Amino acid sequence: MYGLGVLSIGVTIEGGSAVATGKGQNAATAQSGSYALPSVVAGVRLVDSEIARLATELSRTLSPPYLFNHTVRTFLFGSLVGQASGQKFDEEVLYLACILHDLGLTERFEGDLPFEIQGAEAAKHFLEEHAYAKEKIVLVWDGIAMHASPIGQFKQPEIALEGEGAGADVIEPNLSRIKKGDVAEIVKQFPRLKFKDAFVKTCAGVVRRYPRGASSSFMRDVRQRYVPEFHPVNFCDRIEKAPFSE
Repeated sequence: MYGLGVLSIGVTIEGGSAVATGKGQNAATAQSGSYALPSVVAGVRLVDSEIARLATELSRTLSPPYLFNHTVRTFLFGSLVGQASGQKFDEEVLYLACILHDLGLTERFEGDLPFEIQGAEAAKHFLEEHAYAKEKIVLVWDGIAMHASPIGQFKQPEIALEGEGAGADVIEPNLSRIKKGDVAEIVKQFPRLKFKDAFVKTCAGVVRRYPRGASSSFMRDVRQRYVPEFHPVNFCDRIEKAPFSE
């Protein structure tokens, strides 16, 4: 795992590509479901159950276009990693965890808790409101809450693959498990829209408004105090060096 870890928008179909835009689509139009996602991208079927459609609309209604596209790419990359490694996983659960994983970075759901916990709680309440199975809600919560943590890679496939997908999109795809051609198709269907710069600025804005949400393990504090000669790579540098043209 390479790891990490209200704007209304629509999805238009242009030349076979699903491009999230912010042009001229109001909330009512977005909620109507008239801007459907493609059914298959890079050989991966996009989940089209009722709860998946509702979650998709929630994500793209609250998220800026660049962030919504990232959530879909996370599912696609995570699915490809799962397929390449022969893992069996619940596609719907993985889709929900991926499409909702950055709700904690949106205006509606940001707060004092770490963004991944804010997002996990928002997703849980949303799924509970729609009577989703409790045992599956637990998996979605864990997938979102752990997607920026190395803990997730040791959990069930639905949890581990959410982190794998996010890490592939933010830092670097593992080309031993994801083909270059599939990466190109995914980015064509769901453009990055200057993701690197936009994502870091969004995170910085959340931290500025809710500094307590930028918490870290107490071991990091111990390291800073007692091992000053160790200089870890900054996450922002890793994003900047990601092998994607924006």
